[in-house]
Amino acid sequence: MKVIIVGGGIGGLTLALALQRLGIATKVFESAAEIRPLGVGINLLPHSTKILASLGILDTLVDLAVTTKEAVFFNRFGQRIFSEPLGWFAGYQEPQVSIHRGDLQTTLLNALKARIGAENIVTDARCVGFDQDERGATGHFVDASGRSRTEEQGDVIVSAEGIHSGIRKRFFPNEGPPRYSGVNMWRGVSVWSPILTGASMIRAGWLTNGKMVIYPIRDDVDGEGRQLVNWVAELETPVHAERDWNRKASVEDFIGTFESWKFDWLDVPALIRAADSVLEFPMVDQDPLPWWTQGRVTLMGDAAHPMYPRGSNGAGQAILDATALAHHLATESDPLVALKAYEAERLPRTSEVVLANRINPPDAINREIWKRTGDKPFGRIEEVISLEELTALSDGYKKVAGYDRSSLAS
Repeated sequence: MKVIIVGGGIGGLTLALALQRLGIATKVFESAAEIRPLGVGINLLPHSTKILASLGILDTLVDLAVTTKEAVFFNRFGQRIFSEPLGWFAGYQEPQVSIHRGDLQTTLLNALKARIGAENIVTDARCVGFDQDERGATGHFVDASGRSRTEEQGDVIVSAEGIHSGIRKRFFPNEGPPRYSGVNMWRGVSVWSPILTGASMIRAGWLTNGKMVIYPIRDDVDGEGRQLVNWVAELETPVHAERDWNRKASVEDFIGTFESWKFDWLDVPALIRAADSVLEFPMVDQDPLPWWTQGRVTLMGDAAHPMYPRGSNGAGQAILDATALAHHLATESDPLVALKAYEAERLPRTSEVVLANRINPPDAINREIWKRTGDKPFGRIEEVISLEELTALSDGYKKVAGYDRSSLAS
């Protein structure tokens, strides 16, 4: 069997590594002229790190990343609401790690080059169509200028192209535009002294009046103990630009909301202004699809289920797709049967995550406190909400996303 993977992002590279481990030939085609370490921070939850450990790259990632110790929730007045241990520190066999997206992608790429050869990772090759029959499938690729680049034959074609998947558009030519949540996001990374434990994932405030997600992604970046800290500012806003992970923005577009966020544990506006650049992205998703697979061609990752970037689940669900797809291709002799089994396993699970991110995201704790207090400081958190309620809110999302301990054990 030979699998053609369209897209050299996190999902596509993970799938290629999973296929190689199971003895299945693969070739990756990436539209960019070069696979470069772009982006900002990303969290790898225990369900993802368990898979990356099985692929033999987790130790490298842990060396590059920050092993997350705790999640901490605050209101916009800097008052602590709730905290809980994460990953190893919560008794999981797998860690939760916070890492620069470029470090993750580079690690995946280097491992794949070593295992299948650089010649099987083709850049400047955008998929513009495919043909298939009972014997196999052929992908058609062009270069950046639109000239024919190559054709590649295989048994299966997988779209790991991300949110702008051409194959998805061919499957669903009349699909509507992305669904905007009403929330815009600004992201950056700043060199900063360790905050709280130096391995804390912080969620503060709520979307109506401004929300921040803050966590470190590299340790000791300057020889003086400072870290590279990833931050995300989220704010309800009626206007947004088209989704583009690399769209540049200005701090002045949103900093006014956070100017008063100066706490004894962090000066938030100073952290924001310390970033060299800021990226803007609207919080959008698309309704779950009725199917992903047409014969020998299927979707995975953001090409299959673009979701709000909440709960570290964009890359996480793509990694879960990759291991499920590789498993079914390795255990079914008929690739058409394998693709249908993969779709039957993953489509309902990812649809549930897409819908949960809209209604009850991992930071639903912040929303609940915002509602109960009327967006005012509280005296004692126990007078607002019980510890049992806080724990239930957190544990419920873990179960939906598939990284509660019982799901991982099975």
